[in-house]
Amino acid sequence: MPVFARVSPLAMGLSCSFALLLSCAPLDARALSRRDQAAVDALNQRMAAAEAQYREGLVKTANADPEGVKMGDAALEDMEDVLAACVKQRGCSPTTLLATYKRLLKHDLDSADPFADAVDPGDVDPDHLDLAEGESDPLAADVPEAARAAALLNDRRHRFDDMVKYNPAVQAGIRRWLTDMRPSLMNSYENYQYLRHLMWPQYERAGLPEALLFGIMAKESNGKVHARSRAGAAGPMQFMYATGKRFGLGEDSTGFDTRYDPYSASQASVGYLNERMHELNNSIELALAAYNGGEGRARRVHREHLGKDFWDESVYNAFPAETRDYVPMVIAAAWLFLHPKQYGIEFPRVDARRATLVLEQPASIYELTICLGNGDTRDGYMRVLRNLNPRYQADNLLPAGTRLDATTRMVGLYNRWCTRGARSELARTLVLSDPDSAIVRSRPAVAPATPGPVTSTPREYRVKAGETLTSIARKFQCGTGQLARSNNISAPRYTIRPGQRLSLEGCQN
Repeated sequence: MPVFARVSPLAMGLSCSFALLLSCAPLDARALSRRDQAAVDALNQRMAAAEAQYREGLVKTANADPEGVKMGDAALEDMEDVLAACVKQRGCSPTTLLATYKRLLKHDLDSADPFADAVDPGDVDPDHLDLAEGESDPLAADVPEAARAAALLNDRRHRFDDMVKYNPAVQAGIRRWLTDMRPSLMNSYENYQYLRHLMWPQYERAGLPEALLFGIMAKESNGKVHARSRAGAAGPMQFMYATGKRFGLGEDSTGFDTRYDPYSASQASVGYLNERMHELNNSIELALAAYNGGEGRARRVHREHLGKDFWDESVYNAFPAETRDYVPMVIAAAWLFLHPKQYGIEFPRVDARRATLVLEQPASIYELTICLGNGDTRDGYMRVLRNLNPRYQADNLLPAGTRLDATTRMVGLYNRWCTRGARSELARTLVLSDPDSAIVRSRPAVAPATPGPVTSTPREYRVKAGETLTSIARKFQCGTGQLARSNNISAPRYTIRPGQRLSLEGCQN
């Protein structure tokens, strides 16, 4: 992902303009001369023209015209010049001209025109804080500088710091994330970048900090959509079945458990947190304690200790040890998300530009992972494919024409390596390989048998250790879904156990 190597001149100019606005003297109330009034009118006209140019740039940007960004930058630079001249011009009101910026920002965030897709609201206001000198925001990497500059006018990036306490317990959590848990932190960040467009908008609309979303996801699942705990919590936000059902999660009409869907899980998480914060004095710490330790316990503790926060000894000790660890660890992950450079962190650069991958021939996610290769990543694309397509198991054989959520980079690699050629064949060979065929079994000599009727395919099969429903379906040439239906096995996990007997009805071999 490209990262800006310089500080935006527009952002710097806006900062200077604000400094001038704060330091300028009140306007003279006396009547203006004709010359002054003409100068004020000219500045207003320049500002209106720059706004019109900026909006035209938005349309071009939405149509993938590279001139759009240049027009937007030039328009904002002209606005900056107008503001600077306004401060010096008697009778000119900088506050009035500043309203133009606010209209543009509102247009960017609320407009339903195509530019809303080109510049995601989450990209405009990334909720990152206090960047160190020379630091570039990893979430604003592919946002036009003009839009990033405009976002400074409505900077809400300090919300999370003001909502939680940075204390020794949080510092201990930061220490853990930076030492033995650093790989988990990095994996969580990378996984989140691919899921951000699905999860962040729900938090943004609810007014919840993005850092909170990242912190919960990092602690709960490391951004692995198919994560499942021994207690039965599932998905990227680790909802228990009963709790998830209250917030709209559970099996849909196809049998898919939407706890594994990042969009739905994020939406449910927002509903849960808002409900908890409403009844727990808007305390993030207590809401997190409820998320982990149970809302009933959190409500009871809050009632018994009204006015006291999570860090008060009587409240803190009322929660189990797991919750006392969970709360500062979530806050610590969120804090590092906001202040990476201050702690010597360089998060992975991720090219998460979205695209649709259409299969030209049947393949599984396993097969795609092999033929796609690493593609400038450390771990390849299996986790990305699984996270973006949670309805499919990694070994499901997907028919040609299946549309998968992916990235532009992955689509390019697929077209190069996975549709034809040696690597494509190798990937298919590796996925279809059957370990049992490697075993040479000796057979006792027997007398030639008299010809008899050809035996039919056995109608039952006993599952061996390490086998999956998909690998068995391939062995007997039948569809995974068909085999699952014949044996009443639920999608999407298709759970089977060694020794289980399966009906092979409909299979060809």
